Amino acid sequence: MSDRIHSLSGYMHEYQKSVQDPESFWARIADSFHWRKKWDKVVEWNFETPDVKWFVNGKLNITENILDRHLYTRGDQAAIIWEPNDPNEEHITLTYKELHAKVCQFANAIKAKGVGKGDRVIIYMPMVPEAAIAMLACARVGAVHSIVFAGFSANALSDRINDCQAKMVITSDGNFRGNKQIPVKDVVDEALEKCDSVETVISLKRTGQQVEMTEGRDIWWHDAIEGVSSENKAEEMDSEDMLFILYTSGSTGQPKGVVHTCGGYMIYTAYSFQNVFQYNQGDVYWCTADVGWITGHSYIVYGPLLAGATSIMFEGVPTFPDAGRFWAICDKHQVNQFYTAPTAIRALQAYGTEPIEPYKLDSLKVLGSVGEPINEEAWHWYHDHIGKGKCPIVDTWWQTETGGIMISPLAGVTPTKPAYATLPLPGVQLVILDNEGNELKGNSVEGNLCIKFPWPSMLRTTYGDHDRCKQTYFSTFPNHYFTGDGVKRDEDGYYRILGRVDDVINVSGHRMGTAEVENAINEHPKVIESAVVGYPHDIKGQGIYAFVICDMEGRSEEGLIKEIKETVTKIIGPIARPDKVQIVPGLPKTRSGKIMRRILRKIASGDGANLGDISTLFNPEVVEVIKEGANK
Repeated sequence: MSDRIHSLSGYMHEYQKSVQDPESFWARIADSFHWRKKWDKVVEWNFETPDVKWFVNGKLNITENILDRHLYTRGDQAAIIWEPNDPNEEHITLTYKELHAKVCQFANAIKAKGVGKGDRVIIYMPMVPEAAIAMLACARVGAVHSIVFAGFSANALSDRINDCQAKMVITSDGNFRGNKQIPVKDVVDEALEKCDSVETVISLKRTGQQVEMTEGRDIWWHDAIEGVSSENKAEEMDSEDMLFILYTSGSTGQPKGVVHTCGGYMIYTAYSFQNVFQYNQGDVYWCTADVGWITGHSYIVYGPLLAGATSIMFEGVPTFPDAGRFWAICDKHQVNQFYTAPTAIRALQAYGTEPIEPYKLDSLKVLGSVGEPINEEAWHWYHDHIGKGKCPIVDTWWQTETGGIMISPLAGVTPTKPAYATLPLPGVQLVILDNEGNELKGNSVEGNLCIKFPWPSMLRTTYGDHDRCKQTYFSTFPNHYFTGDGVKRDEDGYYRILGRVDDVINVSGHRMGTAEVENAINEHPKVIESAVVGYPHDIKGQGIYAFVICDMEGRSEEGLIKEIKETVTKIIGPIARPDKVQIVPGLPKTRSGKIMRRILRKIASGDGANLGDISTLFNPEVVEVIKEGANK
């Protein structure tokens, strides 16, 4: 791809073009891909309904652009390097040629089981190459994949299967995760007791544990592909045909099936990957996410492989067998671009710098952050100790719904500022609106982050419930996509995400981003992690309640709480001083590492008895402990 931006003036120029004439801008980028039939029109859109179409009537198959297009130019280059959970197990490298053959073969295997264009397939698997192969095989035959992170409960899985009426589930006997073995197939079996749409379950042998195989429904992966040809002609898809559904939890608790389509998603993920990470041919890129999340879709599989990159998939966790595992992998595979979450950075920060010392980390060129705004302390630790002060940090803001990175520095191109996502990518037309929907122009403003013009990888609907899509994203501010996030644009025009709008606390008429207060709390040397929420306060309207994980060695709780409050006063001012600080052993988190502030808000406001379903949390047991502490 030749659409890489190399300088700040180049970015400014491209951004201007993308806003003044979006159709020509995106047509130029889309031109470098293989289309079976070119589009009739670049974009048609209406945010009221909402109804958005990109590359109208264009025909393609995304896997031809990922695999077939690269066969002659980089067939023998590594496409995926898989690093297993256990460092003593051999890693696996799949070249573009090998990946192409495996995807074609598995596409034929699922076709033989009756899966075709438009059918929904649930993938519930560990981080193994077969997860990527299954995704791409679905895309090749025109089936719609919906990946469910293989840590979700049977209940959460059956909800998703039933919502999209999946015809097939692709899974494994079990997962290795750190020193644990997780019985994945058992979870699928339990989920299917409440589902009637699934005809076939294909299971990969990974852990070798005993599983039930239901006759007529269950088949092993190795049996499904035995003797199957690895020649397959990809299904022709319309640009607006569904590519995948990805479920994200909504404020009502019912998961929303976010729908992404083939053409626009392809163009945007490839373009954003190339530019944000400044990927050069021959580089080794590693995103530590799981394919069960949008980050894994867009920036482990689709974006990197469309760009002809070498992408690492990692099965394990950052602390197994020790807290140096990430850095061992970076040195082993000479990783150039490394993309992870602030949660992981803070967890590793708690171990100090000793686990880093055995490693050189001299291959690293770019560091990335994703999932939530990265606090300043973690940013500096990451920059100084992992990047050795030499690697730009791309602090990326985006969502499941946006499909790709929306605001981020371009590595080495955009001057960075700790805790700032900086500037929008070309094609992303941001506006800041006040609560009445008036646009706040100029710099040094704060309000609701909205987008006024479509971008190619945006969600098209929520599966089976278009009205929910309209209500959630397009009704708060007419003719705008509302991100649900608060944002500050500083004096330089840089954007800083303040967290969800319901994570912005109004203290005595002053708007306070919870992320801002958390950053201040986290500056205290004994604080490991914190979460701040608002709660009803008789005098101020809302008070600030901080839940804090601390290193308590040699310290009294009372003294530490006093110091934490003083730290915030010092960094932000007395207005931000937390009214309550509760020291806790852990914070309730989703499987992807997001703190469930909804639960903390309820506990803080004294409504701990009505928390709803907490079974899908990574650590539900911590909730009781927090509730007890809050009632003291």
